[in-house]
Amino acid sequence: MSAIRILIAAASLLVAVSSALAQAYPARAVRLVIGFPPGGGVDINARLLAPKLAEYLGQPFIVDNRPGAGTNIANEIVAKAAPDGYTLLMNTGALAINMSLYRNLPFDALRDFTPISVFSESPNVLVVSAKVPYASVKELLAAARAAPGKLNYSSAGVGTTQHLAAELLKMRTGTSMVHIPYKGTAPSLTALLAGEADLSFANIPAIHGHMKGGRLRALAVAAPKRDPQLPDVPTTKEAGVDRVEVSVWYGLFAPAGTPKEIVQVLANAVVRATRDPESRRKLIEQGADPVGSTPEAFASLMREEVARWAEVVKVSGAQAD
Repeated sequence: MSAIRILIAAASLLVAVSSALAQAYPARAVRLVIGFPPGGGVDINARLLAPKLAEYLGQPFIVDNRPGAGTNIANEIVAKAAPDGYTLLMNTGALAINMSLYRNLPFDALRDFTPISVFSESPNVLVVSAKVPYASVKELLAAARAAPGKLNYSSAGVGTTQHLAAELLKMRTGTSMVHIPYKGTAPSLTALLAGEADLSFANIPAIHGHMKGGRLRALAVAAPKRDPQLPDVPTTKEAGVDRVEVSVWYGLFAPAGTPKEIVQVLANAVVRATRDPESRRKLIEQGADPVGSTPEAFASLMREEVARWAEVVKVSGAQAD
């Protein structure tokens, strides 16, 4: 057999193996790891997506909450997992932020993960408890300037978008407020509702129920335009603070080295979920926009995010505990 025929035969065999691999996946339950406790935006999105993936792909997708260390516990689990498509990660920009926030991480956000698809995106919102007197960003900032360091803000953890959104607010307004990190959005909001914190940034899926119940008051949306779910809430720019725009995306990752065929199967399923009328309705009701990006587009976004947040972390002086 000539060398050319050998190459053609090898290529044909590779295509056949790849096709068989994609058709056979998944053959058992898939673990979907998230670095936050139940109740926050990532958990909400994961539990919306998991049943759809199970429906489309014929195997259970089990959400595994592994909070702590700014999502690094969950990140490391997936980074070191077998690249076979049976251990996945759902995370936010926290994965990109941690690259500059933590020293000596046992993984690299760009090297050790394969981006699959962004499921949805939601802006962060500046919120306060309905029990406090601040009815606007202007009133909140006036209180912060009158007593530097007296007000505090809660977040889902050091280096999360909620944390850095508040740091950006401090930078842009020249105010001093104390950061109180929690292990996830849900405990952060619980602290806010209990009066342990004065303000917080959180995404709409996480605050939706609290706002409907009248327990939280939204002062501004950290986005270029108002959100359809909060039409009466001004943007941060409209509220008098420029350049504080921090949206949260919810993306699915696999360990680096996962076969492209499996990645594509998963990406197609995520895109299908974002187009499903029921999923779209639930996401929009929660204040999230369905996305469904390609693996290539998501990989490009990750590179941009790592560079963007490295600059913000450096300027703000934010440091991990």
